[in-house]
Amino acid sequence: MTIVEAKSGLRIPELWKRLNLPGSPARSCHAPWREDSNPSFSVSSDGMLWNDFSTGEGGNAVTFLQKARGLDRIAACREFLRFAASGIATPESNFTSTHTLPPKRTLYLPQLRSGTSGEIQSLGRLRGLSVEGLSMAQDAGVLSFADLKGHIAWVISDSTARNFQARRLDGKTWAHIDEKKAWTLPGSQAAWPLGILNAASFNTILLCEGGPDLLAAFHFITATNRKDLLPVAMLGAGLRIHREALENFAAKHVRIFPHIDSNGQGYTAAARWQSQLESVNAVVDAYSFAGLKTAAGIPVKDLNDCVKMDQQTLDSLNLWEGL
Repeated sequence: MTIVEAKSGLRIPELWKRLNLPGSPARSCHAPWREDSNPSFSVSSDGMLWNDFSTGEGGNAVTFLQKARGLDRIAACREFLRFAASGIATPESNFTSTHTLPPKRTLYLPQLRSGTSGEIQSLGRLRGLSVEGLSMAQDAGVLSFADLKGHIAWVISDSTARNFQARRLDGKTWAHIDEKKAWTLPGSQAAWPLGILNAASFNTILLCEGGPDLLAAFHFITATNRKDLLPVAMLGAGLRIHREALENFAAKHVRIFPHIDSNGQGYTAAARWQSQLESVNAVVDAYSFAGLKTAAGIPVKDLNDCVKMDQQTLDSLNLWEGL
């Protein structure tokens, strides 16, 4: 699909809805990404053009996505094509000219961008992951970078803009959330499995717990040249898979990679997800890290820990056995 073909089918009202922007698109409406006490924004009747009369900015659906997500032009085109390929319907062409005040905005939309080569390398050193794997995650639309709270952060999200989790690139904690490392941004739908809308062309899904394991899955996929496998992440063991996402797992083979936790929460989560997945006729199994140790003799508790194993043990892991 070319960008021209994509623009003919995916228009601004549907993007507005999928990005969870406040208010509604209309001939006269409130700007969706800034304070706008009086309506100074407009979307054309065919849904293909926008204009911000207050700032003088405007453009087509691609530039709308670029502005809303804070992307560069190349990243915006890439993400727009992913949106269009996911089967989003063409919106109705006529809007009402009336308007209402937008609801209070709760979703925190970070200004996402592609990582520089230096940032990708820094993240690789931090997590023990290959540049190739991280680049694949970025190309898949689940890894981005942002400047947050005065720090460079790596962000796990996807084209639905439902769920964002940020971690500092220096590996340190966030002071504003009680010194935790993972910050789920306000307004996120935490139960949304990141990357699942890419499932249409994959028969096998690797269901990981957390952002680091998601990136580790891409690392091992590139290392083993198994690009027929789709990594998807749930960002919390206490969550249920969002009901709107479940149908995307239907009839797929799903391998879960549960964490080994002292309280058993990882296995509890895997059992919960298995029950949900089997309700849509997915074939489900799980990989066990029990008994595995890093090269330093430390027990392996998750997929990201596996990168710390010696090469001989890594070669015998058989992460994809039966897939």
